[in-house]
Amino acid sequence: MKRLLIIEDDPDIGDMLDINLRDEGFLVELAIDGLSGLHKLKSQHYDLLVLDLMLPGLDGLEICRQVRLMPHYLPIIMISAKSQENQRVLGLELGADDYLGKPFSVSELAARIRALFRRINALEHSLHVKTGVLSYQDLLIDPLKHEVKLAGQAVTLTAKEFELLLFFARHPGKAFTRLALLDQVWGYQHDGYEHTVNSHINRLRGKIERNAAKPQFIQTVWGVGYKFADGGDAV
Repeated sequence: MKRLLIIEDDPDIGDMLDINLRDEGFLVELAIDGLSGLHKLKSQHYDLLVLDLMLPGLDGLEICRQVRLMPHYLPIIMISAKSQENQRVLGLELGADDYLGKPFSVSELAARIRALFRRINALEHSLHVKTGVLSYQDLLIDPLKHEVKLAGQAVTLTAKEFELLLFFARHPGKAFTRLALLDQVWGYQHDGYEHTVNSHINRLRGKIERNAAKPQFIQTVWGVGYKFADGGDAV
């Protein structure tokens, strides 16, 4: 059974999620503010975090930022009021895997939780099946070790940056639109959120390109989107 932590300061919403997600077969724990929620995250193991954006003590954005600094990857579904769209976008760029706008149905939340677990399981299966190191010039990507090296030097990437780079490197020469990348790497398609892709690609280029203004690995295809350079190999 998957263990979920829900950080939600509204007791009615928290109790509703607790009861219904338990009925869906999940183990559920609740935290009613950001500080107590972060303490639970640092002291216990969870399989997924349902995180309210607006919280007393410590808001959801800061919790998301701190979770992404932890050594293990924890899937995050952020929930927020529709009026907080800009902050929801920032939450996605900080590393949240999905979001739901309030009000929402518990059945939709449960479906998104299961979909996220399926994506994670598929990625883990892919990493075990495709264990060969991908290389292009002096860039090395090790899927099994979750490591990237450039000219022999380790490159520190966030989990989403690594997933994005790995997806590109496994499809050299193929151009993808921003919406296609949202669907393949983030697991959803929403018009208006293409800039999430742009932000991640800009940060990724800043880490792996010698000259981000003239990228040799992740290239812009004008009028379409992005592609990884032709000629990558598995070694």
